Amino acid sequence: MDIHTTFTEMHDRYFEKWDHAMKSGDPSELEKLMPEDYYVTFFIRNQEKPAFFDRAEAIQGMRQSVSSHNGKTKRFENRVIRLRDAGNAVVFYEQVIEKDGEALARLFTIEDWRNRNGQWELAREIQEPI
Repeated sequence: MDIHTTFTEMHDRYFEKWDHAMKSGDPSELEKLMPEDYYVTFFIRNQEKPAFFDRAEAIQGMRQSVSSHNGKTKRFENRVIRLRDAGNAVVFYEQVIEKDGEALARLFTIEDWRNRNGQWELAREIQEPI
């Protein structure tokens, strides 16, 4: 199996883990994919500079988000995967947060993945409202 297919299958499982976290309120499987140097950058409307969150802050926010989902779901649309090389990938997609079929938020997401010791990990993310 080629590296693109292998990575795509892993990323499909990542989306499944998000689905499970939203339904169960437990993001622990997602946390395992985030190394110690992980960070996320959020571009927030009407703010001059983006907000940066390290791994601990991102996990705290993710736990709060999934524990209070109240019937919210996430959809991932228009995914594009680009492999830089056999050990680095970038994924672009639109993330849609919905409740009762209504879109509450749309975020353009860029994920930077790396393969370390045979395991893919999410090195960093950038998110911006659409």
